[in-house]
Amino acid sequence: EGAVDGAAVAEALADLRALGVVTTPGGRGGDEPSSSSPPAGSLTSLVLGVTNGCNLACTYCYKEDLRRPAAAARLDPAHARAAVDLLIRESGTRPRVNLTFFGGEPLTALPLVRDTVAYAEEKAAAAGKRVDFSITTNGTLLDDRAVEFLAAHQFGVTVSMDGPPSIHDRNRRTAGGHGTWEAAAAGARRLLARHRSRPVGARVTLAGDGDDIAVIHRHLREEIGFAEVGFAPVTAGLPAGLATPRLFDGLAALARQWRDAAIEGRDIGFTNIAQMVTNLHEGSSKRIPCGAGLSLLAVAPDGSLALCHRFAGSDAPTLGHVESGVDHAAAHRFIAAGLERAARHCGGCHARHLCAGGCYHESHVRHGDMFRPTDHYCDLMRD
Repeated sequence: EGAVDGAAVAEALADLRALGVVTTPGGRGGDEPSSSSPPAGSLTSLVLGVTNGCNLACTYCYKEDLRRPAAAARLDPAHARAAVDLLIRESGTRPRVNLTFFGGEPLTALPLVRDTVAYAEEKAAAAGKRVDFSITTNGTLLDDRAVEFLAAHQFGVTVSMDGPPSIHDRNRRTAGGHGTWEAAAAGARRLLARHRSRPVGARVTLAGDGDDIAVIHRHLREEIGFAEVGFAPVTAGLPAGLATPRLFDGLAALARQWRDAAIEGRDIGFTNIAQMVTNLHEGSSKRIPCGAGLSLLAVAPDGSLALCHRFAGSDAPTLGHVESGVDHAAAHRFIAAGLERAARHCGGCHARHLCAGGCYHESHVRHGDMFRPTDHYCDLMRD
């Protein structure tokens, strides 16, 4: 009487295990491995680099293979479908998977995105799974057709915007050097007016230590209308050293505003501190910084499997191909190196359970070694 669906029970148990509430005998909570061998069926997210072409020429872009749309490589539709098959196969018994579309600018390849979504929905239904879709876009191509499609399939959408025109247009420009705030803001507002099934967030790249964090947040949250705003210091294209006291002070001041609002029962949409406080509240304890190579992989336009979207199309070693499958031996070696990185570099840090050394790609860009923590990121996390 009142029996609960088995898939719902499995998903609930997976959530409880991720929180450390439920463990296997002699085991531990969380998604991080207790050894260097990732568990079977651990892949839940796949980032599809549908194209390496972009209609913008941002000064700080980290993509090593970026091209203009006319000269861009695009993921073959057959490889896109093979990627969907791989995700469903490698997710094992997990009832929910995520497919993220990335670029370049993924909306320059909208027909391929449409085709892949239709195929994924069909295959997921046949496998008894639910597939969620996400996309990151620069916002300039969010016309009525694109917005209607994203809303119809309940996409999670992140729009890359850096703030008001004076800040955004400094680095986010066309190949001809023209600012893109006007087009991005128009696209974002069009999306926000019609897409109500999921919160739409903005992603800010901080490329100037004098930027006013509060002004950026207020503009994107109150003037444009994003539900949430996340900040990340630039990782490529400009010199390092943005982890300055002024940057710290701006983020800390916004964090205090978030705290005061939260006490009053309001959410001002500051993604960074919200996620950090959630992790602290849940007692998360990371042994690796993210799911790259474990629960997440990325597909480059040539069909090769990368650690994450930032490594797709780079010179970093790959982890297989959508046609031949995941190179599990290579994935095991990578996870082992990630665990060793945290043990070697992070043992005395009070923030180690929140970040485990930080982004592999940022370490790769700054130091040429993805397993060396990045000093300014470590300072930011500790601060």
